[in-house]
Amino acid sequence: MLCGYARTSTTDQSAGLKGQERDLRAAGAERVFTEQVSSIAQRSGLKACLEFLRDGDALMVTKPDRLARNTGELLTIEADLSARGIGLVVLSMGGERLDTRNPTSKLMLTILAGVATWEREIMLERQREGIAKAKAEGKYLGRKATIEAGEVLALKAEGIGPAAIAKRLGIARSSVYRMLEQETAETTPI
Repeated sequence: MLCGYARTSTTDQSAGLKGQERDLRAAGAERVFTEQVSSIAQRSGLKACLEFLRDGDALMVTKPDRLARNTGELLTIEADLSARGIGLVVLSMGGERLDTRNPTSKLMLTILAGVATWEREIMLERQREGIAKAKAEGKYLGRKATIEAGEVLALKAEGIGPAAIAKRLGIARSSVYRMLEQETAETTPI
């Protein structure tokens, strides 16, 4: 059986999800698992898809980044599939289909996954450089606070602990601790 897996990172990308599903079905996928979730989140659709596949089946995706977060994860998924007698087919590889049931495609997948990881790292490096430059010029101020430190301090003064403050205000505990540390640093004499 040829199974497809389609994923977009956000619900705003529903057209992209429909496009992936359309392409997978047009390429012969009999069943398509879909989900709209970031690659860093728990991907229950991917888990269900991988559990559904059996020896002799093939998993089809439109692009490697729809399946895996990075080269290591992609190769781990491919190795698991291969060990179970399941192929991996990637559609969008410059007009060519990669099918890991043949050794040349397996090699190409590894190379292309490495290039994709390199591109991502270069992009992040440029982004960090741009942020550093903007900060140096006073143009980058970060995200605006969603909670004022005064709210955290008032609750702390009532004897409420950091975890309870975070829960009450709907923020991360680390944010509470950071605000409390900043207040302590500002009021502690040198």
